[in-house]
Amino acid sequence: MSLILLIYPYAIYPLILFLFNKISRSNDQLNQKSENWPLVTLIISAYNEEQIIEQKLNNALALKYPAEKLEIIVISDASSDGTDKIVKHFSENNSNINLLRQNERRGKTAGLNLGVEKAKGDIVVFSDANAMYDKNSIQELVKYFANPQIGYVMGAALYNEDKESAASENEGLYWKFEIFVKKLETKFYSVVGGDGAIYAIRKELYWKLDDDDINDFVNPLQIVAKGYRGLFNPQAICYEDAAGDFKKEFKRKRRIVNRSWRGLTKYFGWFNIKEQYKFLFELFSHKVLRWFGLLFFIILIVSNLLIVVNISHPFYVITLIGEMSMIALGLFGLSYHKATENLPSFIYIPYYFLMAHAAALFGIIDEFMGIKHVTWEHVREGVE
Repeated sequence: MSLILLIYPYAIYPLILFLFNKISRSNDQLNQKSENWPLVTLIISAYNEEQIIEQKLNNALALKYPAEKLEIIVISDASSDGTDKIVKHFSENNSNINLLRQNERRGKTAGLNLGVEKAKGDIVVFSDANAMYDKNSIQELVKYFANPQIGYVMGAALYNEDKESAASENEGLYWKFEIFVKKLETKFYSVVGGDGAIYAIRKELYWKLDDDDINDFVNPLQIVAKGYRGLFNPQAICYEDAAGDFKKEFKRKRRIVNRSWRGLTKYFGWFNIKEQYKFLFELFSHKVLRWFGLLFFIILIVSNLLIVVNISHPFYVITLIGEMSMIALGLFGLSYHKATENLPSFIYIPYYFLMAHAAALFGIIDEFMGIKHVTWEHVREGVE
């Protein structure tokens, strides 16, 4: 049972989606699209982004979307560097760019509440300061809103190539798998969650969130619970850097799962199980079971050990050796990466697997301990 629960989100669940999509009729109405471009507000979340905000704004201004229909709002979460000054300089030369500053650090979600309230667009696109959009990304995000069933559209956040960083390499592999799953989910019913770097919603479907809510998970939950669906469009692309090292990535994943678990327990009551059973199947298969992966792995080892102690069967001895080897390689990676990020694949794969699941479980434990992660710190290379 523990082995099945451990591998289910990565092997069995995608297979179920793939087979179901093969035998069912394609849901073509999800592909309904229009080129009558609506008024769009691009909201950029920023905290001490002086190193990147100029590049981000130039990137936004170069997007292939009618300039008169694109409003750009930068939310500064009490930035203490030159971020605000740079944005103000841009706004002086372009009336479509606006700065909204929070005078005290309240976190990203509080800033988005403020930004959406001020937004003029019918469609709101959420982005991070370090996410550089492909020139066609806004068009790719908004064209599917011609279908009244679609409540949100998520794009593909890809990682810049970095052969020197094991964290970057692992994140790249992870996101290739995620993209595959999200395509299957879109066809099955609805993609699960959004991505803070690149996703769009109908403005009317944004409900004011608590400061400790994670917007790109909670808001899509709310939208689906209200009877809409989410779509993943791999042609809406942005590029960003990975965390740079595993320590920073661990903290990021721990914070994300802490807030996601809290959001799930808080808003689960919005769902009608009879009407949204397909999405709830996706939600628990894609997210919840992954969050408890380390717990399943521990149960797997303990149960395997008890079998070996009581029944000396070669098969279970081999599986126990494999499990212990995975732990050993993971622990070795923990000490090895402190000296260099160039981890051999046979080390960084088990290390990354264990690290990601440990971060998720610790995030949930944080919630039970009353620890809430509201504000964020940069995890990009060279930025603390």
